[in-house]
Amino acid sequence: MSTTADPEGVPQATGRDDGTKRAAILYAATERFGRDGYERTKWADVAGDVGVGPTALYHYFESKQHCLFVIMAEAVAGFRADFDARRLSEPDPRLAIRHILEGTFELTDHEVMINRLIVAEQGLMSTPRHFPREEQARRLAHAKTRDVEIAWSTFLSRAMEVGAIPEDDPRLLTRALLGLYNSVWHWYRPGGVVTLDELRRFFVGYSLALLGIPEEEEEPDDDD
Repeated sequence: MSTTADPEGVPQATGRDDGTKRAAILYAATERFGRDGYERTKWADVAGDVGVGPTALYHYFESKQHCLFVIMAEAVAGFRADFDARRLSEPDPRLAIRHILEGTFELTDHEVMINRLIVAEQGLMSTPRHFPREEQARRLAHAKTRDVEIAWSTFLSRAMEVGAIPEDDPRLLTRALLGLYNSVWHWYRPGGVVTLDELRRFFVGYSLALLGIPEEEEEPDDDD
């Protein structure tokens, strides 16, 4: 069976089963890393969850850390795509910001697990790796993370230019906004005492206040 290389440098067979197995490994690894912790998870645990031998994983990933960086890179690329789609769907910058913020909480339990994993292990993206494919995936994950920060900063800068939000340092404002969002995933657990919807309302409200955007006025009742 012939192979090609994906953007992270992972050999990919052209057959459908190979791509499905890779996706299954990424899913299982995300669940394990997010639930049990990256350091405590053994590569063999992931193999067992997928139903393959540990050595079979090396057909897809150079190491456990290579797999982690691929998870991060693909997830952050998804964040950027969603950001762009929501930004472009609303011409009013204020409404676009609200739309984007609301969307960051439209998550499945698995997506919550991805956020927890990225926040917990993002420091690893700063350390160069010795293995070539592992290092390539690390660089890609780091670049995509910076890309999201730049996209937010550029968007906020343009919103300031048209008077949609008060003038400020867009880079610092972006870091404050993303820092507030990332802090959520240190403690939030699906099924806990705080629901995702409650968290969304709280976070969006405070994020809008941080950006200098007033809360929407409630529509008057028909009887008023």
